[in-house]
Amino acid sequence: MLRLYTHPSCLQHDPGPGHPERPARLRAVLDALDRDRFSAIDRIEAPQATREQLRRVHDARHVERILACTPAAGESSRLDEDTVMSAGSAEAALRAAGAVVAAVDAVLGGTTRRAFCAVRPPGHHATGDQAMGFCLFNNIAVAAAHALAAHGLQRVAIADFDVHHGNGTQAIFEREPRVLFASSHQSPLYPGSGREDECGVGNIVNATLPPGAGSHEFREIWDGVLLPRLDAFRPQLVLVSAGFDAHRSDPLADIRLSHEDYAWITERLLAVAGRHAGGRLISTMEGGYALDALASSASAHVRALME
Repeated sequence: MLRLYTHPSCLQHDPGPGHPERPARLRAVLDALDRDRFSAIDRIEAPQATREQLRRVHDARHVERILACTPAAGESSRLDEDTVMSAGSAEAALRAAGAVVAAVDAVLGGTTRRAFCAVRPPGHHATGDQAMGFCLFNNIAVAAAHALAAHGLQRVAIADFDVHHGNGTQAIFEREPRVLFASSHQSPLYPGSGREDECGVGNIVNATLPPGAGSHEFREIWDGVLLPRLDAFRPQLVLVSAGFDAHRSDPLADIRLSHEDYAWITERLLAVAGRHAGGRLISTMEGGYALDALASSASAHVRALME
C-alpha cells in the first residue's frame, strides 16, 4: 500500500499575495488525491524533522536562522528576492523535511515500499547554508542523508524531474559518492546551474532540455542518459524530487509536458527501484505552479505509484 505523508501545517506557510509558491498548490494536490480512486492510500501525519536530521545536510547556523525566523501573524520576512517566510513557515519546513525522514524509516523498515510526501515548502534549491528558490530546507537531501546515517545504505539515488535544476541537492552531495543525483531540467533557466559537465565525483548526471522541448525530448534524455546511469548505480533506495512545473501550462518555464509524461517517468523510476532496491521508492513534491496542471500531474504520478 502506498503511504502519503502530509500535515496541515504545510498549508500555513504563506509567502503572500501573488507569490507562485502559495498554499493553494498543496490544497489542489490534496483535493485531487481525496477522490475514490485514491481511497486505498495510507495517509500519515508528518512529524517534525529534528535538528540532528537537518544538520546532516545544513549548516547549524542556517538551521537556527530558519527556525528563529517567526514573523508575527500577517507579516513576512524576505530571505531573498523569491524566498519569503511567514508566521507558519518554520513549522511547515520542519514537517516537510520530517515527512521524508518518516517515509525513509517506513520504507527501509519494511512497513511499505512506496511513499509520496505531499508537502511544502519545496526543498531542492536550498543549499547547505542558504535558503533560495522558495526552499528553506532541502527535504530530499535530508532524506538521503538519513538513509545513509540511520540505515547504513551505501547507494542512494535521487531522481529530479523538476523543470528547474536542483542546485542545492547537487551542491550538498557533489562530493558524496554514495549518492547519485540525476536531473532533467530546462536550460537556460533559474538557477543557472546544472550544466552537463557538472559531474561531482562521477555521481552527478545532468541532462538539459531547451525551451520548447516536449514529451519526445524528455523521454529521450531519460531513456538514453539518466535511467541507464541510475541502473548502473544499482541504488538500494530511489528518492524522487517530483516537480510538476515542466507541464505545458506552467507559468514559470517553457517545457511542454503533459500529465501522461509524469506517469511514464514514474513507471520508469519504479522499474529501476524494482530491479535494484526491492521496489523501495519515496517521492516528495517540488515545483508546479499551474493548479489544474499540478493536480492532474500529481494524480498521474500517484496513480503510477499505487500500481
